[in-house]
Amino acid sequence: MAKEGLPRITLPDAGGLQVAVVSARWNAEICQRMHERAVDTGCAAGATVSEYHVVGALELPVVVQELSRSHDAVVAIGCVIRGGTPHFDYVCDSVTQGLTRIALDSGVPIGNGVLTVNTEDQAIERSGGEGSLEDKGAEAMIAALDTALVLSGIRARRG
Repeated sequence: MAKEGLPRITLPDAGGLQVAVVSARWNAEICQRMHERAVDTGCAAGATVSEYHVVGALELPVVVQELSRSHDAVVAIGCVIRGGTPHFDYVCDSVTQGLTRIALDSGVPIGNGVLTVNTEDQAIERSGGEGSLEDKGAEAMIAALDTALVLSGIRARRG
C-alpha cells in the first residue's frame, strides 16, 4: 500500500476557506464513502464545504475546473479499477493530467482523491471504511486545505 513515507497528517485550521468536493458515482459505494470522509474532514477543519457529483472519473476535471473559479480548494473523488483493456490507462492518465493542469493554471489546490487500483479489494482498503488501511478521501481533503493555507501565506507576504 501507499502508506509508506506518508508524513504525519494533522487537521489544519481551515476556518474561512471555501472548499468543494466533487465525486464520481462510478464504483458508487467506494466513491460515496470517500466523499463522506472528505466532507467530514473539511467540516472538522472549519471549512465551508460544497458537494457535487458526476457520473465518472472522466467528468471530474471539467467540473473541478469550474469549481476552482469560486473556491479556495477543490477535492476530486473517484475510483478507477483496472479491467482487461487499456481503457484504465487512458482514464487514469487523462484524469491525472487534467487535475494537475487545473491546479497549475488556476493556482487553486486540487486534492486528488481518485483511486487507481488493480482490484476492488485494494479500493476498499484505501477508501476509509471500517478496517481500511488508508483514508484517501480525508487525506485528499487535508492535502488540499493545507496547500490552500500555504498559498494564502505566500500570497499575503507578497502583499
